[in-house]
Amino acid sequence: MPQTLYDAAKRFADMHADANGVAATPFPGLVVLRETLPSALQYAISRPLVALVLQGCKRVTLGRDTFEFGAGESLLITTDVPTVSQITVASAAKPYYSLVLELDRVLIEALVSEMGNVPFPTGGPVRIDSTEVEVADAALRLLRLLERPASIPVLKDQYLRELHFWLLSGRHGGAIRALGIMDSHAQRIGRAVSVIRSNFSKPLRVEQLAEVAGMSISSFHAHFRNITSLTPIQFQKQLRLIEARRAMLSGGGSINTAAFDVGYESVQQFTREYSRMFGRPPARDINAAKHGQFAAA
Repeated sequence: MPQTLYDAAKRFADMHADANGVAATPFPGLVVLRETLPSALQYAISRPLVALVLQGCKRVTLGRDTFEFGAGESLLITTDVPTVSQITVASAAKPYYSLVLELDRVLIEALVSEMGNVPFPTGGPVRIDSTEVEVADAALRLLRLLERPASIPVLKDQYLRELHFWLLSGRHGGAIRALGIMDSHAQRIGRAVSVIRSNFSKPLRVEQLAEVAGMSISSFHAHFRNITSLTPIQFQKQLRLIEARRAMLSGGGSINTAAFDVGYESVQQFTREYSRMFGRPPARDINAAKHGQFAAA
């Protein structure tokens, strides 16, 4: 990992990181993360993204699969999937730094059209690989614009496009390419996932989702599970629970309110499913999270 990229990310994150360690940039979908301590377990349904780790280490779990990665490596998530993540190596003397970019499907689609529809391998939705020189160089050029604000409106689109190009051209390219193939299974399931995300608190009609994806119900179920690792109902349930937990942590709302706001009709059912997913009943889990009580996974 080039030292200059680390230096540029460090300067920006040290100056701009908020209380959660997130330094937002003017570039769509791009943030720099900074943490000075190992973190609690973080639950999310991640969007397609790439994370370049510059210092420290992190662990990401998807179902039964666990991925460990550190400086000089990149994490790729190719679809909306539920993950549990934790920064495992970080300190005040050597903070954890990473550059995280949400992948732009529209930009990928345009690039794939120009680059040609070559065959691409299928595989799991999460993967780790070493960060390539071309990707690191493109990321560095993007970060350097932050020190010249007047250049951002003129050059940001060009530099974001270049970064996506090198990602498509490198080791991660085959996995990313499916996001840009018109009418691929990944794109079709992505349309259904967008509907679930926008309406997660409402009753789920699988027939409607299959219609959005342009698939039969049986084909939709098979491809949805293959791509996201979950059934549509499981996906919605995990999204509801993650959103309820986020609301209780950030807003201090009651368990009843959180349960009803995400679509549960029974607080007892909510509590039971929450405990199964997070390992503790809601009250205990939120109290432990707010007081920094977490166990290394």
